[in-house]
Amino acid sequence: MRIAFLGDIMGRSGRVAVCERLPGLRRTLGLDFVIINAENAAGGFGLNAKIADDLFAAGADCLTSGNHAFDQRDDVELYDDERRLLRPANFPSSNPGRGAGLYESKSGRMVLVVQLHGQRFMNPMDDMVPALERELQGVTLGREADAIVVDVHAEATSEKYSVGHYMDGRASLVVGTHTHVPTSDVQIFPGGTAYQTDAGMCGDYDSVIGMDKGPILESFVTKMRGKRMQPASGEATVCGIVVETDDRTGLAVRAEALRVGGRLAEALPRF
Repeated sequence: MRIAFLGDIMGRSGRVAVCERLPGLRRTLGLDFVIINAENAAGGFGLNAKIADDLFAAGADCLTSGNHAFDQRDDVELYDDERRLLRPANFPSSNPGRGAGLYESKSGRMVLVVQLHGQRFMNPMDDMVPALERELQGVTLGREADAIVVDVHAEATSEKYSVGHYMDGRASLVVGTHTHVPTSDVQIFPGGTAYQTDAGMCGDYDSVIGMDKGPILESFVTKMRGKRMQPASGEATVCGIVVETDDRTGLAVRAEALRVGGRLAEALPRF
C-alpha cells in the first residue's frame, strides 16, 4: 500500500496548490491513502467546513490538525460531525472530536491514523504515551490495521524522535508537523517504521514559516507589535512524505520525501 502524508497547509496559497496537485499525485504515485495536516488552512489559523470539503474532494482521506484546531470558533462542531477530521488525542477529553480514526483505503485496506500534540515549548497537554496507547488498544499493525500512521504535532525534535522510536515496529509511519520546514531525515527505523521529523508545510516559502515576512520582520527589528499576521500569498510548495508498506506486515519498505512546486527543490518519489 502507498500512503502519502502532506504537511501543514498554510492559507489560501497552500490550499490552492494541494487541491490542484493532489489528484495528479494520486494517479502518478498510485496512492491508496492520503493524510493532510490542515490546521492552518483557514487564513493560517484553523480549518472550516468549506475548506475541509474542498480537501476531501481533491483526494484527502483524512485530515489532522494541532494547536490551532479550534481557532475557527464557528466551525468547532466540525470536529464532532466529520469523522475523517482529527484533533490531538491528548487534548482534554471534553474537547470536541476524536484523536484517532480507522479508515478504509481506496484499495480496501484499513488505515489507523493517530494524532498527538507535543508538550515541550507548547501549551500544556496530557502525556502523549497514555493517549497513544489508548488509541492503539485493540488495534495491531498487520491485523486489525493494514497501516498505522502517527502525526506528532510538536515543536521539539526530541519529542518527535522519541515517539518514532517508541513506535518502531508498531507503526507504518511516524511523522512530525508544526514547524513548517521539511527535514531531510526521511528514513526507516530498524523495526520497520518510516519516520520524518517534520513533513514541512504546503505553503509559500518566501515567508516566515508561511506568514507574510514584512510585518514579522518589522516586529523582529523594532520589538513592537506590528500588523496582524497574514499567510504569504506566493506560489506554494507541496511538501510531505510517501511511504510504501508491506501488505503482510504493514511495515514500511520504502519512504521518500515529496516536494513539488514553489521555491523548494523538487523531490518526486520514484516507485
